[in-house]
Amino acid sequence: MLEKLQRQPRLVLIDLDGTLVDSVPDLAHCVDMMMTELSLAPRGEAAVREWIGNGVPVLVRRALTGTLDGEADATLYEKALKIFLDLYRQNVCVYSRLYPGVQEGLDYLQKAGYKLGCVTNKAAAFTEPLLEKLGVKDYFKVIISGDTLDKKKPDPAPLFYGAEKLAEKPENALMIGDSMHDVDAARAAGFQVICVSYGYNHGIDIREANPDAVIDSFTELEALLAVAAI
Repeated sequence: MLEKLQRQPRLVLIDLDGTLVDSVPDLAHCVDMMMTELSLAPRGEAAVREWIGNGVPVLVRRALTGTLDGEADATLYEKALKIFLDLYRQNVCVYSRLYPGVQEGLDYLQKAGYKLGCVTNKAAAFTEPLLEKLGVKDYFKVIISGDTLDKKKPDPAPLFYGAEKLAEKPENALMIGDSMHDVDAARAAGFQVICVSYGYNHGIDIREANPDAVIDSFTELEALLAVAAI
């Protein structure tokens, strides 16, 4: 059954990790190299896949503690963060890939005339090179990274910022993401929100967050947007 948006959007802001890009292979590779350098046991890709989505500092804490919300020793954390950042700068797009259907979905959105932006909690130093290397940076009229503003998702500030930059009201905007943070930010900003079923949401079915629609592939966007507000 095709879920339906209530309004036809003009602006579409899209999350990066877990929505456009499967970045876990590179992140996990860097986590494991970091852990090895600290003489600690590697964590592995499966664990990292459950931990990402809240930015690099949180990922490093989770890698050190092995939990979603543990607190690492402050001295160890500072050392680990520096190691990870150095590693990730060198390995931001070695194994990362666009999810199947993303290229086709972006082509459709661009040709259909939607204003496109990318909004992510990843720092700009990693966001822009990743988008560039994957060949999709030029689709986006605005790129809002985790350090563009003082606040990041789930705060609505990055979404308000994107709408302002592209001269659209929040009620004419749509967020596409993969996590509860994306849904929370969209609701707080007055955006409609579509989530992908395949992303990073700490193992929780994204349908539990009650987005307006859930898709398995960006190739479903054309059909979904075609019936918006009909």
